[in-house]
Amino acid sequence: MTVPRTICLGFLVLIAIGTILLALPISSTQQGWGDPLVALFTATSAVCVTGLVVVDTGTYFSDFGEATILALIQVGGLGYMTVNTFLLLLLGRRLGLRERLAIQQSMDNSVLAGGKPLILSIIAMTLSIELTGLFCLYPIFSRDYGPSYGLWLSMFHSVSAFNNAGFGLFKDNIIGYALDPWVNAVITALVILGGIGYQVIMEFLSWARNRLSGNRCRNPFSLHFKIVTSTTAALLVLGTLALFLIEYQNPDTLGPVAPQYKLLMAWFQAVITRTAGFNSIDIGAMGNASLFIMIALMFVGASPGSTGGGIKTTTLSILLACTRMALQGKEQVLLFRRQIATIRVLKAISVVVGSGLAVVAATALVSLTNPTVGFIDILFEAVSAFATVGLSTGITADLSDVGKYVIAFTMYLGRVGVLLFMAALLGDPKPSSVQYPEEELLIG
Repeated sequence: MTVPRTICLGFLVLIAIGTILLALPISSTQQGWGDPLVALFTATSAVCVTGLVVVDTGTYFSDFGEATILALIQVGGLGYMTVNTFLLLLLGRRLGLRERLAIQQSMDNSVLAGGKPLILSIIAMTLSIELTGLFCLYPIFSRDYGPSYGLWLSMFHSVSAFNNAGFGLFKDNIIGYALDPWVNAVITALVILGGIGYQVIMEFLSWARNRLSGNRCRNPFSLHFKIVTSTTAALLVLGTLALFLIEYQNPDTLGPVAPQYKLLMAWFQAVITRTAGFNSIDIGAMGNASLFIMIALMFVGASPGSTGGGIKTTTLSILLACTRMALQGKEQVLLFRRQIATIRVLKAISVVVGSGLAVVAATALVSLTNPTVGFIDILFEAVSAFATVGLSTGITADLSDVGKYVIAFTMYLGRVGVLLFMAALLGDPKPSSVQYPEEELLIG
């Protein structure tokens, strides 16, 4: 059992447990046992923090079912190894090298994980942010749905937003609060915090503490922090402007609302496409140009070590820098005056190629089994599943059983990662000491 196999099997075990629990009669409002395919699809979507659903979560599932989904989202967002290690610490076990390596790979970290302090800080930070989101949403939801149910709605949507899951208990998702600046601000803040990753948040808090204590460092932020924050900001701004301009006059989306609300809704949807899955706009009513831009944003996804999916912001930055250096005739890949190691460039290329092939395969299989569904809708669904976003044009429930299984596997593949999944199948790579001669090759 290698580390990649442990992580991949761990997620499968979580999905299996979730499927059984959601299929129980107590989990749904229907009579008798629930539909196994619905239970499997929903459990996979929750564990993989995606948000794609084949039934309405708020009406199909009972209180027990909703609580099960929330627990699966929380465990899936933290990651199998993080939760498993936390349970070992509660039992008094010490972490060995194997556990630390597993945490490192599951968090996509280049540095060996530090063990107990790291896990405890991740748990504490997660709970603190989710509780803050709960208290911020409670005044609105308690006003509209009463104190007790408003508390449950606040908790569910706070956990779902921070873990970039996109599950909602409202029949129209967040469309009912599309013009509410406070709800929009809280949910987008939770999504962004969950999508930039633990390391970035802790680094910012460390910088803030040093500033308050009067300690100033010449280079306070790491290269990872600079790349993640700058790329995230650029994608959010460009995505907001693109959706705002394209959908400005669309009578089915932004057309009927005032300009300031159009910008608010465009901002919300641009943030959400980074892997969260909520929607304040009817996705199925958006134009093909907007859908294509959202596909690109979803494919990039969030950042390493976060609750989101996609190829990650650092991968995009490395590839753009690699392209720029090649056009300038340089052999070194530089970002913020720092050289990127060749192995990192190769990994970034592998991630993009592997992710692209996964999306192509999923799109082809779903298209073959659902010939009446439009291509752009299927491509949108496949990318949304692989990047663990959860947005849909409304075709998920109407897909054939084979199509649903394909989308479910795509969600799983996107959550564990293409490279980790291949490592689980092929085994750990073994470095070769053989050096082969170089030869010129025409490119382009």
